[in-house]
Amino acid sequence: MSAISKKLGNGVAPFIIAEMSGNHNQSLERAKEIVKEAANCGVNAIKLQTYTADTITLNHRGGMFEIDDQNSLWKGENLYDLYKQAYTPWEWHKELFDYANKLGLIAFSSPFDETAVDFLETLDAPMYKIASFENNHHPLLAKVAKTGKPVIMSTGISNILDIQESVRVLRENGCQSITLLKCTSTYPSSPENTNLNTIPVFKQLFPDCNIGLSDHTMGIGVSIASVGLGATVVEKHFTLRRADGGVDSAFSMEPEEMKLLVDEIKKASLALGTVQLNVQESEKNSLIFKRSIYVSQDIKKGDLFTEENIRVVRPGNGLHPRNYKFILGKRAKCELKSGTPFCEEFIEQNEKN
Repeated sequence: MSAISKKLGNGVAPFIIAEMSGNHNQSLERAKEIVKEAANCGVNAIKLQTYTADTITLNHRGGMFEIDDQNSLWKGENLYDLYKQAYTPWEWHKELFDYANKLGLIAFSSPFDETAVDFLETLDAPMYKIASFENNHHPLLAKVAKTGKPVIMSTGISNILDIQESVRVLRENGCQSITLLKCTSTYPSSPENTNLNTIPVFKQLFPDCNIGLSDHTMGIGVSIASVGLGATVVEKHFTLRRADGGVDSAFSMEPEEMKLLVDEIKKASLALGTVQLNVQESEKNSLIFKRSIYVSQDIKKGDLFTEENIRVVRPGNGLHPRNYKFILGKRAKCELKSGTPFCEEFIEQNEKN
C-alpha cells in the first residue's frame, strides 16, 4: 500500500483536496498564489486539471458544442473556447507540483485523456482523479489504473450500474486503491440535490473502496455533514477571491472559508469517536452533579418519609432516585438533618420488607 493510500481510508483524518481548476485565470503567478493559500489553509492536497481544448472536445461550432442551458454558469459559451480559457498550461505543471510539495502539499491532477496520463507520469504524479464527466471513458480508466497508483473518481451524472462498471474497469486493470466521491454535477449544487445519504449506501455497495464527497455547494455545512456520514475524502473548488472572476469562481471557496472548513472537519472527525455505551472517563467528575435522594427537612426518629422531607435533588451522592417511591411511607430509623444524602440504612429494619 502506498503512503498516500494510507491517508485516504478509515481511521485517519479526512483528506481534504483544494481543486484549482481554471481559477488561475491563465496567470502562473496567480496559480502559485492559490497553491500557497491552500497550504496556509491546511488542506492535504492541491489538484489541477490536465487537458487542452483539443484533447477534450472538437473545434466545432453550433449544435451541442454550444452551451444553451439557461441555468448554466457558462451559458452562451462554445465548448472549445471555454476549455481553451480554462485549461492549465502543461508547462506550468512541474513548477506547480514542485512548489506545492515544497509547501507540504500533495499535488496531483485529473487527466482528461491518455496523453495527459503519459505527461503526468513524467512528473511522477502520486495519484489520479477521474472527473464525473470522464468516468465513462473506459480507455482513460484503464490507462490510469495501469499506473498502479491510487485513483479518486467522482460519481456525478452516473447511475449505480455505471459506477459499478467503472470500478470493475479500474480493478481489472490493476488499481488497488479506489476512492469514490459522491458528486452532484451541477454548478453550484444545492444542499437539496446533494443527497448525502448516498454515502453510507456507497460504503455498503463498495466495501473495498474509500468513500468521499466532491462538493459543489456554497459554504461548508454540506462537507462537514458528509464526514458524519462516513466521508473520508472531501474535495472543494478553491480560489483567491470569487470577485476576481474565472470559469469556476462562482462556486469556489475563498481562503477564509477553506481554513474554516479544514478546522471544522477536524472537529467533526474527532467528534465521531467510538461507540460509547457507558460513562466516559472524562465524564466521571460530573457524576456528582446528577440527582439523588436527599433529606430536605429535619426528620425525627420514627417519622414517616414524605415528599416534603425527602427529595430528588442535586448533588448525586445520595441514594439513586430509582428508590424514591420505595422509601416514601417508610419510617426513619434515626434522627436526620436537612441536607443529608439519603442512605438505605436510614430506613427502620422492619420497614424494608
